[in-house]
Formats: sequence, structure tokens, C-alpha cells
Amino acid sequence: MGNMTGGVGISLFSGAGGLDLGVENAGFEVRAAVERDRDAVMTMEKNFIHLKSPVLQNDILNVETEEILAAAGLGEGERPDLLVGGPPCTPFSKSGFWLEWKRAGLDPDASLLQAYTRVLREARPRAFILENVYALTYNNKASKPAFDRLLREIDEAGYELTWRVLNAADFGVPQARPRLFIIGVPKGQKMPVLPTATHGGSWERRATGNAERPHVTAGEALKGVVSDPEPTEEVGGRWGHLLPDIPPGQNYLFYTKEKDHPDPVFEWRSKYWSFLLKLDPNKPSPTIQAQPGPYVGPFHWEGRRLRVPEVKRLFTFPDSFELVGKRNSVQAQLGNCVPPLLAQRVAEQVAKVL
Repeated sequence: MGNMTGGVGISLFSGAGGLDLGVENAGFEVRAAVERDRDAVMTMEKNFIHLKSPVLQNDILNVETEEILAAAGLGEGERPDLLVGGPPCTPFSKSGFWLEWKRAGLDPDASLLQAYTRVLREARPRAFILENVYALTYNNKASKPAFDRLLREIDEAGYELTWRVLNAADFGVPQARPRLFIIGVPKGQKMPVLPTATHGGSWERRATGNAERPHVTAGEALKGVVSDPEPTEEVGGRWGHLLPDIPPGQNYLFYTKEKDHPDPVFEWRSKYWSFLLKLDPNKPSPTIQAQPGPYVGPFHWEGRRLRVPEVKRLFTFPDSFELVGKRNSVQAQLGNCVPPLLAQRVAEQVAKVL
């Protein structure tokens, strides 16, 4: 499937376009996109040349499917080849469980899964890719009903599906980032399969992926990266002075009596794992977050915050990819996105059956 004749893709919840970039690298052309964040919209418009019209900057709940199809240049009765999107689902993310009102299922974002299945039902694409937080698959009060409903709605829209949690590091991304992928095609069509791991190593103290080819490390990814110091990269405040002494790959636990620190500062397991966490150049980066607190890593092994060109490398964005907005907006755009290389591996499998 050459780049010129790629199938027509439409994208929901596009963000900075990590999923879209991967889909285009697999040979599709993203011709219409819906995204409500202004900076992310501008990032999309700067980097995606196949868009037939400006990104629809709106909340998906206010956008008709016909408007999206028209934006893609599709006429009456024409169907897109591929629908892609990762509805933001804070209620099911690891951090979402901390809030009681989210646990009670009262988060309006939960309905964004239904916005995706509505467009699926109405646009009738030849295939779809849906990406989400892996906690959506948990067997608990918040996730199970939402996940069951999502799968049922996909079925009712006339699609067969397959799903799996994929860790980005197992596909050559220098970041451990487990995400849920659901792919599918209309019932009766040949089903695509999700990709098999190309790389492997250890993740959260267990073996993962393909042992024959080691994970790509943060050290390899950041080799030769050109980056200027950023005004916000120094870590100050109450705990910033502790960062320099922490060895690469370790976190605040370095300053506990259990780790034999002569002058302990913290109780054992009193903080998130990512608190004062430093990258290990010999391993993939841990998951990079969209809205990290002031002491939430991973930090560079040199004892500072990561710079934008470094974060882009750890997500597999090309160096030339331009992100629009202030530093914390860029962090959010990157931290919310699908690593393009992982998206590409999934989209390649879908392209095989189209």
C-alpha cells in the first residue's frame, strides 16, 4: 500500500496526532480530524498535509458525523477506509480511580466512548482502530460496565473486533507505555490481527515482549538529540535539591532507611513510584505523563526535566515534528498521545486486510 494511494482516514480525539502519524506512516491519509484543544488543533494543522479542510475544533458531542465525512471530502454514500481515535477516559486511568466521584461513574468524559461508537455506526468505515487506557479492561465497578458497553455497541454497529493491551516498548518505542487497542472490521470481512511484539525485556518486574530483541533504551533514543536548555527544566522547590544524588533509574526510595540511606528523608512507599524518578539510560523510559506534578518523573539522568526534543524522541515523533503551545501544553499533547511507531504497527496490520 503506497503512500500515494493510501486509504482515507478520519480521526476523532486527534490530540497532537500520534495515532494519526502512525496511521499515515502505514499508508493511510488522514483527511479529517476532530479535536477541541486549540493548541493540539494547530499542531495537527502544522504537521498533516492530507487534511482536506481545517481540523474541526469542537467537542465531538457537538459534531455530526456528516460534517466529519464532508470535511474529509467524502460525498453522499462514500465511506472512509479507516476510523481512528483515542477517547480521553480519565475515569478509567490509574490516576482517575483516586477520585470518588469518578469512581461512582459520574465523569462526563465516560460518554466519549459512546461518541466514538456513534461515528462508527454512522460513518461505516471499512475498518477502525480505537485506543485507550489499559485500566478500561480492569474487572472493577468503574471499568467493567463501561468496557462491556463499548464492546456491545461495536457489535451492534455491525463490527467484529479483537482487542489487546500492547506495551509500546515491545514494539520498538523507547518508553514503557501499556495501552488498550481495539481493532475491527464489518462482520463477515477478513479480520486483521494485532501485531506481535518485535522487542522485549522486563517491565514491572516481569518479562514482556520478544526476548530475542532487547527494548530500545532511553540512552539509545536520546543519542545525538539537539536541544537547548529550557527555562523550566531546573527542579527547585521543597525536594528539587534531592534529585542530583539519586542514581539513574532510581526514585525517592533512594532516601529511605530501607535503602540504607544514612539520613532518610522519606518513609518507605509513601509516594508515587514516579516521585523524583530518574531515567535509566539502559532501559526504556517509564510512562511519560500529560500533567506531571513538580516532582513527578521521569527526569533526565543529568538531574533536570526532560526537554521537548527529548520527549519527542521517547515517543518516536520525528525531530521535525512541530508542537504548538506553551511548555505545559506541549507536555500535555505529548503525554496524552499514542507513540506513532506503536500506532504504525497496529495500522499496518489493519492495512493488510483492506
